[in-house]
Amino acid sequence: MSSRIDGDKSGQVPKRASRIFRGPRPESVPGLVGTAVMIVGLLDIAAGVFPRFRHSRFHSVTEVLPGSLGPFAAALSISVGVLLLLLAHGLKRHKRRAWRAAAVLLPAGAVAQFTYRHSIIGVVIAAALLTLLLRHQGEFKALPDPRSRWKALANFVLMSAGSIGLGLVIVNSHPGRVVGDPGIYEQISHVVYGLFGFEGPVDYAGRVSWTVGYSLGALGMLTALTTIYLAFRPEHPAARLTADDEVKLRELLTKHGGRDSLGHFALRRDKAVVFSPSGKAAVTYRVVSGVMLASGDPIGDVEAWPGAIERFMEEAKAHSWTPAVMGCSETGGEVWTRETGLDALELGDEAIVDVKDFSLAGRAMRNVRQMVKRIERNGYTTKVRRVSELTETELEQVRGAAEAWRGTDTERGFSMALGRVGDPGDGDCYIATAHRVEEGDTSPYGDLKAVLHFVPWGKDGMSLELMRRDRAADPGMNELLIVASLEAAPSLGIEKVSLNFAMFRSALARGEKIGAGPVLRMWRSLLVFLSRWFQIESLYKFNAKFRPRWEPRFVVFRTTRDLPRIGFAAMQAEGFVTLALPRLFASRRRPKPVRTCAHHHMPAVPAQPQPEREVQVA
Repeated sequence: MSSRIDGDKSGQVPKRASRIFRGPRPESVPGLVGTAVMIVGLLDIAAGVFPRFRHSRFHSVTEVLPGSLGPFAAALSISVGVLLLLLAHGLKRHKRRAWRAAAVLLPAGAVAQFTYRHSIIGVVIAAALLTLLLRHQGEFKALPDPRSRWKALANFVLMSAGSIGLGLVIVNSHPGRVVGDPGIYEQISHVVYGLFGFEGPVDYAGRVSWTVGYSLGALGMLTALTTIYLAFRPEHPAARLTADDEVKLRELLTKHGGRDSLGHFALRRDKAVVFSPSGKAAVTYRVVSGVMLASGDPIGDVEAWPGAIERFMEEAKAHSWTPAVMGCSETGGEVWTRETGLDALELGDEAIVDVKDFSLAGRAMRNVRQMVKRIERNGYTTKVRRVSELTETELEQVRGAAEAWRGTDTERGFSMALGRVGDPGDGDCYIATAHRVEEGDTSPYGDLKAVLHFVPWGKDGMSLELMRRDRAADPGMNELLIVASLEAAPSLGIEKVSLNFAMFRSALARGEKIGAGPVLRMWRSLLVFLSRWFQIESLYKFNAKFRPRWEPRFVVFRTTRDLPRIGFAAMQAEGFVTLALPRLFASRRRPKPVRTCAHHHMPAVPAQPQPEREVQVA
């Protein structure tokens, strides 16, 4: 027995040794190289800024080089260092262009380290990283993100601020060679002049002025070149919902739209779509800040969901986007997690009212009942109709009122918003309106005082998409129209109505009950505090007025560390965080042509449908 154990142990030694010699796992190389490139970039900047930062026995070898090479090498070292910092993030995201740039810049950085800092260590580090890049180039296949003018503007602002800060360090890194005693104003002026290639007010003795001048000029040129590149680089076409895609989605919704109340919101035209190989299912998404954000459940036959989900994950991997799903149902969350290995977290609850169970009678509905009766006594009337039943004049009034009464500069909503009212293709939607005739009223919207817009949810349901009211109208317009919609639902063939989504509803509900623990109460207090800016508590209380049943909704994510990024992307998509162009420039933007993703062309519906994996649904 002992000989066998010893033999096993002896066999492990070469295996471990070979693992060390093989190097890191291929999938970990992008993150490792990205971090190392960031460190090398910082070392390059330090080598260029601080001339006395030299620790090498090869100093005597480089002394034979021309003396004028020193300032140029310092500027090169700083430029390469800054570029490596910019590329580190792209390398961690497996970007192919970042790999190409790093493969060029690492040798340049090694030359700068050797000629200026006289360090063989920097050369060895750069050579080791370059070897890893060349050996594992297959790990860097991610395609570029769509071009963004805001990325160019952000690069210009951040690079300018960083260049000024780094320039001040460069100006003050030679205190023994400065002529006179320049103040902070002269130093900043010298940096700004140097970034544009001009000589500033600060004088230096000897060749230091050349070193500082070249370094500042290199930073300015680097800022200009990176900004120009981001602004005018070839664009990888951003996919949009084409007319053919919309037709296919509508066909899927006609057959399977009753499964998910959020299904109709897949028809937003600022989303892209991927279909399963058979075309029986689809996932719609939008890319926001590097997050591939889907919402709701996949559209179509549940047995074909895995095929659409697989295409979604392939697209995310091709671009190195972070995959995420907002607001999927429990069934959808189970399929997503099982097919992809992602994780899920309860995000909140959707309020659904069953029409047959709704009534204004009873003590629980007393406040709503009194509010509705009071508004009706004040002369308000309501209408609930399909969009196809409205005249074009009425639709124009509704669109204008919805735009004027929005209350924010940008339209909010993504997961439960269609983004349009009265479109010719949306005749099966529903509109509830409140009216009151007032003497002397010159409103361009006539007697219209409030609007609710619903989208279809299968054949017997509808989902609330938009609420707008005239600020001068009586309070309670939304309650009035929801009650009117629920009372008119039977005549429209509607059996269930989906209202708003209440984020973190269970925490708010449990936290206010007797016996709630300190952690739960603290969490509820934080949510109430955040409700000052985000309608968390107010939406929950508003929905609770109508005694709905609550259906949980989930967020699907890859790792916990992705949650902050996903949350920020979701806030951008929902319109709470706006990074759009100012109105002055936004009005001049030309509409982008509709183009599909060009990196691969896989048919949405092949001639011979492939069999889908079966999914069991409770």
